[in-house]
Amino acid sequence: MEPRLYIGNLSYNAKEEELKNLFAQFGTVQSVSIITDKMTGRSKGFAFVEMSTADEAQKAISLNGTDFMGRNMTVAEARPKEPRREGRSGSSERRFRNE
Repeated sequence: MEPRLYIGNLSYNAKEEELKNLFAQFGTVQSVSIITDKMTGRSKGFAFVEMSTADEAQKAISLNGTDFMGRNMTVAEARPKEPRREGRSGSSERRFRNE
């Protein structure tokens, strides 16, 4: 698995290609994923960038706090994805269970 970076406080107008170009100055960008709202399709203001090596990812963290499209980005090592908690699906069976 490639080293993954969390990019926060991202401009809502940022495009994946623009982020890829920005992070390419530190090495090979494997993927860029801007997180969007499922209902509207609009950016949620954060993204994940995967670099080829841990060394490249560490160098890219130097972008933390820099201005990109009018906002000071947060760039940090992404935490591992946590499993979803049970009960968040909104199932009526769970809501009305008398236990």
